[in-house]
Amino acid sequence: MAKSGRVKRMEKHHRRNKGVASLNLVSLMDIFTILVFFLLVNSSDVEVLPNARDVQLPESIAEEKAKETVVILIGDEDILVQGEPVAKVADVMATKGNDIPALRQALKSQNDRVLRREARDDIAGREVTIMGDKDIPYRLLKKVMATCTESDYGQISLAVLQKSSDKLEDLQASR
Repeated sequence: MAKSGRVKRMEKHHRRNKGVASLNLVSLMDIFTILVFFLLVNSSDVEVLPNARDVQLPESIAEEKAKETVVILIGDEDILVQGEPVAKVADVMATKGNDIPALRQALKSQNDRVLRREARDDIAGREVTIMGDKDIPYRLLKKVMATCTESDYGQISLAVLQKSSDKLEDLQASR
């Protein structure tokens, strides 16, 4: 039986492509090398604070970098410690006194988990960073800070955005 033209073409095509396919590894190695260098360059010692879209941080001209600490985020409705809600802002504002028991308990539980070994024993060396909107009431900030000191945290920092050098020069020129 005679083979059709189509069958002959298919056999010819299969014979021609019978060899093993090869993969060009040089290009792949170049891509991975570039990726490794990119990751190494961009993995510096910068603490990444939680990103809260509803929190607008105040600006500062401080040049010292933040250290890794326990982070308290004061949102519109909740107070969070290390990303976990511990108290409602409305409840805290309604209470009298400067103590927030739920926040104190959460901070005490963070002593062993987050803090460095040296800071666990040294109360003055324990650090906490408060991240809050620039428009939060001072009374709420005062309660949070008082609770931090009652929870044996010796250093309290406020998270701020660093002003650019252009804004700093404008500020100095206006004085």
